[in-house]
Amino acid sequence: MIDRIASPSSADNLTGKILIAMPGMADPRFAQAVVLVCAHGEEGALGIVLNKPLPGIAFSELLDQLGIEARSATPPVPVHFGGPVEPGRGFVLHRLAGQAGEEEGVMRIGEDGLAMTTTRNILEDIAQGRGPEPAVLSLGYAGWDAGQLEGEVLANGWLTADAGDELVFGRDNARKWQAALKSLGVDPVMLSAAAGHA
Repeated sequence: MIDRIASPSSADNLTGKILIAMPGMADPRFAQAVVLVCAHGEEGALGIVLNKPLPGIAFSELLDQLGIEARSATPPVPVHFGGPVEPGRGFVLHRLAGQAGEEEGVMRIGEDGLAMTTTRNILEDIAQGRGPEPAVLSLGYAGWDAGQLEGEVLANGWLTADAGDELVFGRDNARKWQAALKSLGVDPVMLSAAAGHA
């Protein structure tokens, strides 16, 4: 699915933006979720949940399972629930180093130097201390069919905001939802689970 989602030049394109789940989100997997939209086009959208760490799963253990040898001081890369689609597949969010060209398995996210990599090479680089920092490893992703995300936004399921490094890479996952809302000037206490229409 990742390769099929093109990014049209449109003011409505949400690539590189974050989605903030409204209190009435029906799907419990996305309750108080903050999601980075990695690709959005006519065929659908792909996003990575930013604030749901996977308890009991350490980056070093995943490296062991994959047979990747790590140096003694492996960076403590957080491991998150990225979404319900392909939960056995890893996606590394990171910053591009300088003006990196197009590499296999690397997808540029918007214009702010963010990228997502899906190859084993990046895990090997991180394990040896040569990888990008900061970085977050997510297992799975969130996917929307054509028009589905737009419909959910119109139905007040999500608010949209700009992505900042603290929301993408910050370690305080418990506060990311509130911080994302506050970046829009919204007090979480004032939000109603049922949005009204005037």
